[in-house]
Amino acid sequence: MNFVEELRWRGMIHDIMPGSEEQFEKEMTSAYIGFDPTADSLHIGSLVQIMTLVHLQRAGHKPFALVGGATGMVGDPSGRSEERNLLSKEVLEFNLKGIRKQLEKFLDFDCGEKSAVMVNNFDWFKEYNFLDFIRDVGKHITVNYMMAKDSVKKRLDAGMSFTEFTYQLVQGYDFYYLYKNHNCKVQLGGSDQWGNIVTGTELIRRKDGGQAFAVTTPLIKKADGTKFGKTAEGNVWLDPERTSPYKFYQYWINASDEDAENFIKIFTLLTKKEIDAIINEHKEAPHLRILQKRLAEEVTILVHSKEDLDTAIAASNILFGKATTEELKSLDEKTFLSVFEGVPMFDIEKSKIETGVNVLNLLAEDSQVFPSKGELRRTIKGGGVSINKEKIQSEEITIGSDRLLNDKYILIQKGKKNYFLIRAI
Repeated sequence: MNFVEELRWRGMIHDIMPGSEEQFEKEMTSAYIGFDPTADSLHIGSLVQIMTLVHLQRAGHKPFALVGGATGMVGDPSGRSEERNLLSKEVLEFNLKGIRKQLEKFLDFDCGEKSAVMVNNFDWFKEYNFLDFIRDVGKHITVNYMMAKDSVKKRLDAGMSFTEFTYQLVQGYDFYYLYKNHNCKVQLGGSDQWGNIVTGTELIRRKDGGQAFAVTTPLIKKADGTKFGKTAEGNVWLDPERTSPYKFYQYWINASDEDAENFIKIFTLLTKKEIDAIINEHKEAPHLRILQKRLAEEVTILVHSKEDLDTAIAASNILFGKATTEELKSLDEKTFLSVFEGVPMFDIEKSKIETGVNVLNLLAEDSQVFPSKGELRRTIKGGGVSINKEKIQSEEITIGSDRLLNDKYILIQKGKKNYFLIRAI
């Protein structure tokens, strides 16, 4: 497997420094990507870089994942219009543990010579004092060189702090340190990092007379112009506690045809032959959304698990398919609430459910699912009321604790699309 060629057909190369492809063809090469530790979870924007390291390792090279314990205290100006908040050591340490745990799901850290390695730049910066740094590093890079970078020029009018201005020196030294101590010859990253990465190759050349290389991936954008990885609720996270597997699955399955065709190349390990076949099959019957379904399946399994995928599909069927009561009962409380987020909810004393309550009283008196018993009777007669996905055939039915989902909820469906929750407290 040719690493650069693999990235190329997947549309994952934006810039590549001359000689980079030859370096990977010549020998097993160590390469690294830096990850931003501003949260205790990575999001799907980071997944582009994770997949880059996955392809690197699969091609027989050695991946280094650098988590920026030191640079997280500084703040990278690349792609930003304002300075971000700096993080404390305690917050950073907490975030780093979460990121380490996630990266271990994708990379093999125990496979011999090409084992992945995780490093934290705080380890080599914590003893480095300011005077030593400007003497050993600062003298090799001119202010003119630093000012020419887009990440600096774009911020000059609005103003940027000295802290942010020097960020490229700090990141450049990361590359130098890994080159010197781990024979790391290539830095990978998003296209917005090109200026910082090139500063590293320049520092290696000027300080050590060495040669290093760079490859960047495009910044992923959605066809409709909205930001990739964002929803109304914010980022789509890899941590299931932040973004449930159900919502994660829904993000991918709701992709447009154009986006899905792009995403399936970038975010899955399917081969070119497999992807071409899926795309062709999808084009024959776009309404079946074959491409989106396969994309959502592959990425959900990759990030979460097959079990989480099955749960997400079952949860999706509840709203969009012919789900059964058994499928409804199989959902854990978190997934259940994730599916019905925003649905009107009414509280009722649990003791009333335990002793049994007539369906008319439950839905028209104890809750306001129906404004009157008369309307409720008419809707039941017309087959328009379901409780936990079971049609209610009679107004004489008593609802008891055996109907509680997760020992707490009852799902009411009025017509085809109107849902309500009753919560026993």
